[in-house]
Amino acid sequence: LLPSKTGWLGVHLRMTGQLLWVNQSEPVPKHARVRLFLEGNQELRFVDQRTFGQMWYVPRETEVSSVITGLKLLGPEPFSAEFSIAYFAQKLHRRVRPIKTALLDQSLVAGLGNIYADETLFLSGVLPTTLCADLTAPQIGRLHSAIIQVLEKAIASGGTTFSNFLNVQGVNGNYGGVAWVYNRKGQPCRTCSTPIERIKLAGRSTHYCPACQK
Repeated sequence: LLPSKTGWLGVHLRMTGQLLWVNQSEPVPKHARVRLFLEGNQELRFVDQRTFGQMWYVPRETEVSSVITGLKLLGPEPFSAEFSIAYFAQKLHRRVRPIKTALLDQSLVAGLGNIYADETLFLSGVLPTTLCADLTAPQIGRLHSAIIQVLEKAIASGGTTFSNFLNVQGVNGNYGGVAWVYNRKGQPCRTCSTPIERIKLAGRSTHYCPACQK
């Protein structure tokens, strides 16, 4: 969500969407869908090759979640006070599904995608196939800390680029170059040199180290 003087601008990038902050004199790319002209000859462009992305304008007097209805379904942000260990443990309690699948559930915690779920599980030493109901209190504590650690590192690295991601300056994110396990099938674990393995869980590629994760 981007605030303005008159309301809010909501953007969901989805698979190929990009927000680019450029000079108005920059050539307009083929897949530019929206152009917002700003002061100082600046421009915010929404570029989306596959047109799966969405954009909303919500006037200030309107409740944002009444227009962007998906916000009502989101869990707490990982850096918020609401995302406590107690909250996390309560949400995982008695859930009979793999922890990797649970981490991708945006109603549990918002903003954790496939890449960072794999990285979280590696740093916490937990196998992605472990059922939520079987997690111990120490494992849940490590998972909670790892979520925050992974996202802090990714933000500091400018995000992760394996295909379409660019930041607003048009620069690729470089977290992918230091990922512990994601997209590293067959490569040696950065900790123990065991080859990284890949499986599918709920239709998503899942990478892990069979030696470091138990």
